[in-house]
This record gives sequence, structure tokens and C-alpha cells, in this order.
Amino acid sequence: MGMHAKQNELWSEPVNLARRIPEDHPLRRLKSVLELDFVRQEVVRCYGSNGNVSVDPVVIIKLMILLFWDNVRSERELMRVIPLRIDYLWFLGYSLEDEVPDHSVLSKARRRWGVEVFERLFSQSVQQCLDAGLIDGRKLHADSSLVRADASLNSVVRITLAKLDEPASDEPKKARTPINESYQAATDPDSALVRHSGGKSLPSYKNHRALDDKAGVITATKTTNGVRDDGAELVGLVSAHQEKTGVKPKAVVADCKYGTTENFIALGEQGIRTHMGDLRSRQRNHHLEDIYPSERFAYDEQSDSYICPAGQTLFHHHFNNHRGYHEYRARKGVCQSCALAAQCTRAKAGRSVNRYPGHELLERARRQASGPAARRDRKRRQWFQERNFGEAATQHGFKRARWRGLQKQTVQDNLIAALQNFKILLRSKHGGLSAAMKWLNGRLTFLRAAVQCLCSSKSDLFSLNVIPPTQNF
Repeated sequence: MGMHAKQNELWSEPVNLARRIPEDHPLRRLKSVLELDFVRQEVVRCYGSNGNVSVDPVVIIKLMILLFWDNVRSERELMRVIPLRIDYLWFLGYSLEDEVPDHSVLSKARRRWGVEVFERLFSQSVQQCLDAGLIDGRKLHADSSLVRADASLNSVVRITLAKLDEPASDEPKKARTPINESYQAATDPDSALVRHSGGKSLPSYKNHRALDDKAGVITATKTTNGVRDDGAELVGLVSAHQEKTGVKPKAVVADCKYGTTENFIALGEQGIRTHMGDLRSRQRNHHLEDIYPSERFAYDEQSDSYICPAGQTLFHHHFNNHRGYHEYRARKGVCQSCALAAQCTRAKAGRSVNRYPGHELLERARRQASGPAARRDRKRRQWFQERNFGEAATQHGFKRARWRGLQKQTVQDNLIAALQNFKILLRSKHGGLSAAMKWLNGRLTFLRAAVQCLCSSKSDLFSLNVIPPTQNF
């Protein structure tokens, strides 16, 4: 394992090219917060004592950071541009005469290192933001976004569902198999075909993120194939957030894709408020319209039964292992002879009521989800979370995979998330608001003063020089 010897003659007196790099240059600021000493210890297992001397691992990870920091088109393009950029050379610790490594160095390093070193870089970015007081930890936002895989539709092939040597089965075949179970991209089998916004089904991955509410720091991230259910990753994101920050969130904010029964109960057991949308609001069942809701049925804990609006008893019938709930039904013939049957059920077998284990937690979580605080948080989430994904897409190439395979896509997502956290850390250290935001705040102050003057009198506008006296008002 090689160690790069820095060339300092061009970055010090009497010739100091570093003076050409402004003090507020983004890479100068980024370098001030990067702590990459852990990289050599993390990858020492990947190197031996014989053979050619490698490129310094710290330089390799800096090259990957540059690739996403400026969203350079390709690794070949990055190596071509480095000798032309003084700021890149300074950031890497290279002199004008140093030979830039071949682009294949990066692909070999990713293959040998795995994802651990990049997950460590992301965890370090979270820890630095935590030390800077940018993470509150009490309120967590969760969401996901699709990433287009580096695979063409021409590479999509049909999957052979049955082997030729298997005996024929008399079981009836399914009427229709989902397209992502029937086809896959031959060049990237880890991805999955996903149809988005009514377009074509495209090979895709999905990145799941958890954001802290205080400054938008990404505290947990998970990469899966594109068809992975969003709600299935929520508990894992909450656990990862708690592990990295040491703080258990008091509330979780998400849309209705995360508002499943399992998530409501799981978060309720941990004492976490559920400010998520309820998935039932998206699953309209026309058979249940104008029908008594389950809330109209009173549960008797002693007899483990329900009392319907007509006063009849619904007894425990069975436990649905697939759905995970207990089902209660009236005795045969009771519903057919009931005067309220038309308002209660349309099923021939009569009305049934489902009850999940932890039913009290579920009902409390759903009441929290429909409360005013939850609605305000979900309204904030609409721009808070989308702004984070928008920055990743427009500035760091988040929406298109650079490499193939789930492991390499995980590397990409961890690098982008770490860079976004470092940006938040830099903004906090260099004045917080950007120049554009300061200009906007100044204009808002000006307009507020103008409105106050309009409410008083026209002469106040002239006295405060809000408008020139010669202007027609």
C-alpha cells in the first residue's frame, strides 16, 4: 500500500500557486472539514507487501469525492481535467509534474474496498454535523427516490420462471405476473423494472433516506432495488438514525406510503409519535362505501368479542397468518336476518371485523397521524425532503447510476449523502445564509417597510425615501 509524498515546492514561497485559489473556494472549505485519516486503516486489509506500489488510498477517495462534488461526467473526464485545474491539484496534494493515475484505479478500488469505507465516510459526516449542533434528533423525515440504473431497455430479457426438467404441475397458473418478476436487465440484474409517472418500465434502484428536522442533515440511508416497498425500510432507518446520533426520535414524518399497520404498531411500541399519512386513505374500497366503519363496533375485552350497532355479538373466528390480524364474525344467519344489514355489510357470509395485536397502539398512532401537528409536519415535508433530493439530483448526479450492481450503487448513494451533509456543515461555519438569501431577506425587509408606510400615509413614503418625491404615486 503506497503513501503519497506531497509536493510542497509549488504551494509555498517563493512560488505559491495556492494564492490563485480564493479563500472562499468551495474545495478549500471542503478540505477544511474532511477528516480522511481513517481511510488507510479501513482498507489496509486490501493491500499486500509485494507487487506494484498503489496510489495513496486517501487520494483515491478524494478523486471519488471530486467526481460527485462537481458532477463530472465520467472518470475518464475527471482524469483529463485534473491537470488543467489548479484547485483540483491543490485539493489532491499533487504538483504540476505529478502523473495523474489512470481512471481504472477508481474501479479497482471500489471492487476491492467494498462499501464499508464509504459508509464510514457517511457516518463521519453525520458525527461532524452532530458535534456542530446541527442535529436535534427529535423529529425525523423519511422518504425515498428512484435512481435510474445504468442499463438500457435493449438489455432487458425475459426471466425463465420454470426449469425444463421440472415435472408439470396441475396447479392453475397466475393470470398475470408483474413485469419486474418476468423481466430483468441482463447488464444489471440487481436493478428492477419500475414504471414511474405512467411512462415506460425502466431498470431502477431506490434510495431511502432519513433527514433530521433541524438543518436537513441526512442521518440514515439505505439502497435497494426499485421495487422495494418504502414502508418496509422505515423501522431500519429509525434504528440507523438512533445508532448514529444516539437520540431516539420523538416523531417520524412521512407520506402515506409509510403509514402501514406494521409501522404504526412498531413505532407505537417504541413510544414514537407517528406523523405519517394513513395508507388506508389511498386504498379506497368501493365495497365499504356507505357501510358502518369498524369504529362503530364496541370491543369487549373479557369475552374477546365485538358488539355490532344492532346489538349482536361477533366472536373470534380465526387468526389470519398472512395479514397478521384476528378476524371476528357473527354466527351464521345472524347478519342476513338483521334489519341493519344493508348499512353494515354486502358480504354473503356476513360482517367481519379485524383486530391486530397491539390494537390500542394502532388506534392511538392513527389518531396522531390525523392530528393538526401531523398535518403541519407533512406539509413541511413536501418541500423539506424534496429540496434535499433536488439538490442531490441537480448538483451531484443522484438520479442516474454511474456504475452497475447494488453494492456500487450503495457506494454512490453514501458518497452523495456525505457530500450533502458536508455542505450543510460548511454553510453553518461560513455565515449560514448564502448571498442570495441575504439579498432576498433585504428585499423582504424593504417591502415590509413599504407596506407599513402604505397603511399610514403617502407622505411617510417620501420621508423614508421608499419612493422618490418626483415619482408619480
